[in-house]
Amino acid sequence: MRKTARRSASRSAPPRRGASAVATDATNRSIGLDDRLYSYLCETTLREPELMVRLRAETSRLPRGTMQISPEQGQLMGLLVRLMGARRALEIGTFTGYSALAVALALPADGKLTCCDVSEEWTQMAQRYWRAAGVAERIDLRIGPAAETLAALRAAGEDGRFDFAFIDADKESYDFYYEQCLKLVRPGGLIAIDNALWHGWVADPAYRDADTAAIRALNRKIRADVRVDMVLVPIGDGLLLAP
Repeated sequence: MRKTARRSASRSAPPRRGASAVATDATNRSIGLDDRLYSYLCETTLREPELMVRLRAETSRLPRGTMQISPEQGQLMGLLVRLMGARRALEIGTFTGYSALAVALALPADGKLTCCDVSEEWTQMAQRYWRAAGVAERIDLRIGPAAETLAALRAAGEDGRFDFAFIDADKESYDFYYEQCLKLVRPGGLIAIDNALWHGWVADPAYRDADTAAIRALNRKIRADVRVDMVLVPIGDGLLLAP
C-alpha cells in the first residue's frame, strides 16, 4: 500500500539493472498461460458472481468488447480493495461497468466509487447491472472528460481522500491521470493502471503508435518514481500497481 508518508523527492531512484542482468532462466519467469492452463485457472479459482458472468458475456458481443478487463483481474482488484479496507475509490474509464462492479461489491455498504467516463451509451449498460447487483447507490457516475472531473474533485478539496484508483481510459492521457491520482489518493492507498503490457506491443519496437509510446513511457517513469513503490502484475493485459 502507499506508504503513510510520501517518499522524499531527494530519495535516490531504485537501482537499474542492465539487460544482461535480467533473469533468462525459464524457472524464474512468470508462467505463460496457454488455453488449457487458462481454462484451469478460471474453472478452479474464479468466484465470479453470475451477474458479472452475464455482464461480461453481454459486453463481449459489443464491437469494442475486448476493452473489458479479464475476470481474474476483476477478482484481484476486489481482493485488493477488501484487503485495504477501502471506503472511497476512483475509476477513470468505466466502459460497461465490469471493473466498477468488481470494486463496488468489495466496498462496504457505505463506501463510494466515483466513476469517470465519456460514454452515456456504454454506461447505461453498466448502470443496469449496478442496479441489479444492489450497488448503484455506492457509485457516483460522472459523464464527461475525465480531466474535467478530476479537476472538479481536486477543486472540491478531495485530495488525499481516496483509498484506491483504477486507470483504464485513453492511453495518451495515462501520465496525466497518474499524476492526478497521486494527489487524490491518500498516503497508504493504491493506484492500479490497466493495459501496462498493451497486448505485448510495449516490448515490440515495431509498434510506434501514440498509445503504445505513452504506456511505455509511463512504465519507465513509474519504475524510476521515488514517490511510489511499484509492481507490474502479468494478469489480464498487465496491471501496474503503484502503492
